[in-house]
Amino acid sequence: MKALIFNIQRYSLHDGSGIRTIVFFKGCPLKCPWCCNPESTRFDIQKVRISNKCIHCNHCAFDVDECPTGAITEFGKYMTVEEIMCEVQKDMIFYRTSTGGVTLSGGEVLSQSVFAKELLKKLKNLGINTAIETSGQGNTKDLINLAPYLDLILFDLKIMDEKKSKLLLGADIDLIKLNIETLVKMHKKVIPRVPLIPGFTLNDENIKAIIIFVKSLNLTEIHILPFHQYGSNKYKLLDREYKLINMSVPSNEDIEKIRNEMLNNGLKVVIGG
Repeated sequence: MKALIFNIQRYSLHDGSGIRTIVFFKGCPLKCPWCCNPESTRFDIQKVRISNKCIHCNHCAFDVDECPTGAITEFGKYMTVEEIMCEVQKDMIFYRTSTGGVTLSGGEVLSQSVFAKELLKKLKNLGINTAIETSGQGNTKDLINLAPYLDLILFDLKIMDEKKSKLLLGADIDLIKLNIETLVKMHKKVIPRVPLIPGFTLNDENIKAIIIFVKSLNLTEIHILPFHQYGSNKYKLLDREYKLINMSVPSNEDIEKIRNEMLNNGLKVVIGG
């Protein structure tokens, strides 16, 4: 059994407690215009040329192994559970001394849930703290199957309006709500995460809808993730149009207003996460 992975990031201080290894699954059913990992969205291996490394020698024939300068690279690699475990176990000492562990991210983990379950089982057998970061856009039964092997679920809430969510993201907000409700009923630790994207998620109506929904679940903590432009250069590399290149990041005043509104509703707020 193999999964398509596009990165394994070690020594991360985000997406869970302590020092973590993040395993990034490739492929996502959503089409978020602000995605900072555009190399994660397609369900296949993508080959690209890094122009500032290319010497235009015509020797490599667009082949990774033949390129003399490393200008030809690939996003995505099929890996077995054993291969991933070999990587993550290199940092066992850091997990134990920092209450860290392994987080499965994406892309969307639920799109390769059978593999994810086997990987999570192996991790738990070694006593490793486990987490996933998910959009919630996936089969509910798959999520239920993963839940027993998870210590933490970081669950994105983006656009709460049904029509806008479908039109702008290709997301089924009713399914997403069902999935987070299911996890809460299973008494799993779930932390909602809200990307603050001007013109999409960052408006009073949407933020209020998120607060009301989160409170209805009796959850007490929420993470807000302000929009940034860190991934914009990847779009050019992938020969994709990036439509938000001229969008400004949220102001400190915007972020503080939303933070205070959430705090006033009894929520613990973490910026970033």
